[in-house]
Amino acid sequence: MLEKPHQRTETETLGEFGLIRHLAGGFVPRLESTLVGVGDDAAVIKQHDGQLSLLSTDMLLEGVHFDLSYTPLKHLGYKAAVVNFSDIYAMNGKPEQLVVGLACSNRFPVEALEEIYEGLALACSQYGVDLVGGDTTSSRAGLILSLSILGSVNADKLVQRSGAGPNDLLVVSGDLGGAYVGLQLLEREKQVFVENPGAQPDLEGHDYILERQLKPEARRDVVEYLAEIGVLPTSMIDISDGLSSEILHLCNQSGVGCQLFEEKIPIDPTTYAMAREFGLDPTVCALSGGEDYELLFTVRQSDYEKIKGSTLLTVIGHMTPDVNQAVMVDKSGGVHPIKAQGWTAFGNTKE
Repeated sequence: MLEKPHQRTETETLGEFGLIRHLAGGFVPRLESTLVGVGDDAAVIKQHDGQLSLLSTDMLLEGVHFDLSYTPLKHLGYKAAVVNFSDIYAMNGKPEQLVVGLACSNRFPVEALEEIYEGLALACSQYGVDLVGGDTTSSRAGLILSLSILGSVNADKLVQRSGAGPNDLLVVSGDLGGAYVGLQLLEREKQVFVENPGAQPDLEGHDYILERQLKPEARRDVVEYLAEIGVLPTSMIDISDGLSSEILHLCNQSGVGCQLFEEKIPIDPTTYAMAREFGLDPTVCALSGGEDYELLFTVRQSDYEKIKGSTLLTVIGHMTPDVNQAVMVDKSGGVHPIKAQGWTAFGNTKE
């Protein structure tokens, strides 16, 4: 029961991060060991040996974050773990221990839950993470997964969202938009099946974009590569909600602006072709699609020579002094403000 029944603010008016700031903004760390609280990819906790612990959590709900009509349960378990690992890599850390909470209705037999845990186990094996505990309970709202990941990083290697400076280069790993286009393909084939239950899904030849959606990978290789060449990013974030949203997070928390160049945004040819088949602008898919789980980060211009030959990385722009001037220069030279139009936690749900 609301104590103030005449006041009602819809959650979608604030958005996911606005709601977090609204609810948790008054919580100020009391402990000396709490170095970073709400507002980054992970909380940062000081340990006695000089190491820092990283802690992050994520919740996945059936019908909101995944659709079991086309998501294999083993893939779901794998993805649920990997997206948590990605938050730790985005702090330049190493994921180490995973805790899993699971709620399900009686429509899920033990064998179905075993498949989820097979995916979790595979992810933990691939990334060297221990699953150390969790909780299970019943649910009246389908399947719910809640995962918390604990990681570590040396104090002098920690990277946050807030360290970018004017003239730093903006860099992204891999390519963008594939996960979103893969989702559009799955949704199309689901609709075909709903209208004609005898139809077979037409997914052949689309392995890349389907894997980007159903079985993404965290970019441990990028973190390891940067360490090998001696480059410490000045700021970093993983791309879960779309390139535009993540750029704005870096800008806002670092107090800088950005100039992004459309022609530099890396888009795989298969992503580009499928986006066009759906009548979508590939650039918009990259900017607003989300779930790519690539790393977006900034480096000093003096580090350019170290990264310029890498096939893992692409320089897509640079930071500017004015926090209110985050813009994209299109292929024709036009300048457009960058807007956060990616996935939102509350704007995409319905009751």
